[in-house]
Amino acid sequence: CRRRYNISGCRLSADRSRYGEAQAVLFHHRDLALHGAEGLPRGPPPRPPRQLWVWMNFESPSHSPGLRGLAGLFNWTMSYRRDSDVFVPYGYLYAPPAPRPFVLPRKTRLVAWVISNWNEEHARVRYYRQLKEHLAIDVYGARGLALAGGSVVETVSAYKFYLAFENSQHTDYITEKLWRNAFAASAVPVVLGPRRANYERFIPPDSFIHVDDFPSPRLLATYLKFLDKNKPNYRRYFAWRKKYEVHVTSFWDEHFCKVCEAVRAAGNQIKTVRNLAGWFES
Repeated sequence: CRRRYNISGCRLSADRSRYGEAQAVLFHHRDLALHGAEGLPRGPPPRPPRQLWVWMNFESPSHSPGLRGLAGLFNWTMSYRRDSDVFVPYGYLYAPPAPRPFVLPRKTRLVAWVISNWNEEHARVRYYRQLKEHLAIDVYGARGLALAGGSVVETVSAYKFYLAFENSQHTDYITEKLWRNAFAASAVPVVLGPRRANYERFIPPDSFIHVDDFPSPRLLATYLKFLDKNKPNYRRYFAWRKKYEVHVTSFWDEHFCKVCEAVRAAGNQIKTVRNLAGWFES
């Protein structure tokens, strides 16, 4: 933690025999969903009175079953939600002390989409089916083309636009589809997720195109074709690069270190998350 994130004084362990001496214990919701509350530690030793239990989840509410059975068990939450006790987004922009000049990679293709979990019921697949009637879209992943060298960033960097379509639409649920697949690859993200105002809490308004900006997929396609032929208008979507650089969060080491930092800063403060489902599903 010290070397990578400048966070000192952390000892991280997956050794469950040391449970009794831990200041904080991290629980990943995917494991809880598999095993339920029965999978939680029962002792011996019993739960130390001032030990913090941290609920960690980076899936959306639509893909987080079993929340109702976890009321009153945890002290803290850690997720992509900005109002989590420990907020760890999928990525963020930061202003470096001396910004490096941004060089736009050579663009030879128009629109890419990488998707592994194909579900006809998802809003993103329904929107794609309408959009492709008016625009050529190269699809990679389970149902499409193979990625060059297995690299999303390398493949997408040749495209002007990337469909950063989330698998479900929820507050603050903005994943690596934006941060890595689009921004790190220097493609303009076309987003489908929470509302535009929610994206603008985290990124400049002129850094992305939202499907809600257009009354129909046909009109979005018309706009993308317009930008394809108008280099100055297209390049405006990269103006923010003069000030900001992109950080893509590293799973899972960054999360563990952030919890350690929060535990050290909290001192003896303790609370209980009474209604985990009510908060996370709001």
